[in-house]
Amino acid sequence: MSAQAGQSSCCGPDCCSTDSEVEVALKPRSENVERTNVETKQLVKEKYAEVVETTGSCCGPACCGTEFDVSESYAGKDGYVAEADYSLGCGIPTDVSEIKEGETVVDLGSGAGNDVFVARSLVGEKGRVIGVDFTPAMVRKARTNLAKLGFTNVEFTQGDIEDIPLENGVADIIISNCVLNLVPDKTKAFGEMHRILKPGGRFAISDIVTVGELPSAAKSVAELYAGCVSGAVRKEEYVAGLQAAGFSDVVIRKEKPYTLTTELLSKYLKPEEVEEYEKSGGRIVSVTVTGRRAD
Repeated sequence: MSAQAGQSSCCGPDCCSTDSEVEVALKPRSENVERTNVETKQLVKEKYAEVVETTGSCCGPACCGTEFDVSESYAGKDGYVAEADYSLGCGIPTDVSEIKEGETVVDLGSGAGNDVFVARSLVGEKGRVIGVDFTPAMVRKARTNLAKLGFTNVEFTQGDIEDIPLENGVADIIISNCVLNLVPDKTKAFGEMHRILKPGGRFAISDIVTVGELPSAAKSVAELYAGCVSGAVRKEEYVAGLQAAGFSDVVIRKEKPYTLTTELLSKYLKPEEVEEYEKSGGRIVSVTVTGRRAD
């Protein structure tokens, strides 16, 4: 999530949010779940459009330095395109994807195309890679990058991961990088993943989850900083949700802690709330998970 060369970095919520937007991110969830989901999606769309459209802005933990940075460097990877990398991920799912030449890969939350272009180097000329992203500005940027590269077996489409605009059984493998934590209804998202995979198809996803119990006040701050807004759920709930959607062999391949320091928490929480968080033992981690469609 760190800024790329030529972009200045900054530290704090004002890097990516106005005061009113910070209040929206931190306010208690509405009793109206449908309304909350709509608001969450709109805020995600606005924030990731801002990453593309505002020079020098960034939105995420790395704005504030390495202690919050859960992104990993793609530099040196086959297919890597610097212009497509906003460092918004929390892992490198292609490293554990076992993508084969000639396969069809779908990248959910494809952004400017970073993981798509790496996946394209793995599927080769005979394969196909489809990027799906919720933010029109990101899709436009990805298509601009694609036009420069001239690949004919890569495409980008705008769409909601809760209602993926692709046909049944199109993908041999799904990849995703720090995106599903932003999706309000993970049951729908996991179901859509199952639908677009071929029988026996696989997934490799990196994402943000929680471990242990986080006090509600602390979780609100975590939601702001884990990609500006985050619907991170407990690790056990995440795995169970994938299994309930019909996936087998669900394995966490990598886990990396995400640190919320006392200094950061103190900017938003009362001293007793900071103390509650620190005593809770709860934490936020990035995980890279693999699995396959059972049927």
